[in-house]
Amino acid sequence: MKRLIQRKFVCLLAFFLTLSVSCASPPKAPKAVKTVAFITNTTSDFWKVARKGCDKADAELPDVTVAFKTTNTGAIEEQNGLIRQALDRDEADAIAISPVDPVGQKTVINDAAKRALVITQDSDAPDTDRTLYLGADNRAAGRQAGELIKKALPQGGKIMVFVGKREVQNARERFDGLKESLQGSKVEIIDLLTDDADPGRARENAYETLKKYPDIAGMVGLWSYNGPSILQALRPEGKVGQIKIVCFDDERATLAAIKEGAIFGTVAQQPFEYGYQAVQMAAKILKGDRSAIPASKTILIPTVVIQKNNVDEYSKKLDQLLGIIPG
Repeated sequence: MKRLIQRKFVCLLAFFLTLSVSCASPPKAPKAVKTVAFITNTTSDFWKVARKGCDKADAELPDVTVAFKTTNTGAIEEQNGLIRQALDRDEADAIAISPVDPVGQKTVINDAAKRALVITQDSDAPDTDRTLYLGADNRAAGRQAGELIKKALPQGGKIMVFVGKREVQNARERFDGLKESLQGSKVEIIDLLTDDADPGRARENAYETLKKYPDIAGMVGLWSYNGPSILQALRPEGKVGQIKIVCFDDERATLAAIKEGAIFGTVAQQPFEYGYQAVQMAAKILKGDRSAIPASKTILIPTVVIQKNNVDEYSKKLDQLLGIIPG
């Protein structure tokens, strides 16, 4: 009797095991089309240009689709939410991100790297498990800005520096490069003011600086919107041209102000290349080709110094990249 019960139990167990195996979901087949999520750190014209680069790569790669995600507030929580969205909703195979806070987001980035390929672009997070950084040598770009402000102020003078968030890697490196360039010169940095990636607050920072330091000689903006924001603060006060402005990137307002003589010069990155090359590199690596990853895990894209003598030529090239027809 006991053996009969044991045999019935074994048969019943085998039946349920067979049933569970037959009902289990089959393993997912490899995706024919890979998804690359491109995540910004703010919202500005800079990222509109980067998106054009993403679109070009997307059009060239039949086995890749790009999910472009804009961080509107510049807040860590929002960007972390976009990372989770890319992984869980979009099932991203790769993420190309400009981290808002490389130290504060280390765990989030490392967790993402366990599920997808992670590339940093525009700003790095070197102390994470990201596979590659693609962007400017920001310390060298800071030195270029320093050379511009020395050229603008040959007799020296006090300057204020502005940026969205000082903890972001590109902000730190640009500011360090700027200080390096100004060592031994007669140009004195008063302080570095932050605005949490809010152009309105950036404008207020410039206005308050103007009132607090009437002897201010120059203003340097380290993020793309800072130049136009500084200019908006100076115009109503009649200080355009008197206070020298040096900034970063190639927003339309910046280029127009350089042509006008209101901004002395800018150090422009190549955001189109950030978008294009990040997607192209992700596609290669996802196919198993890691030969293009240098030992340094860094691909540097040169910055361009723009002043009145070359702003028209640069603007024309930018229009061509964006597909804008003159007139």
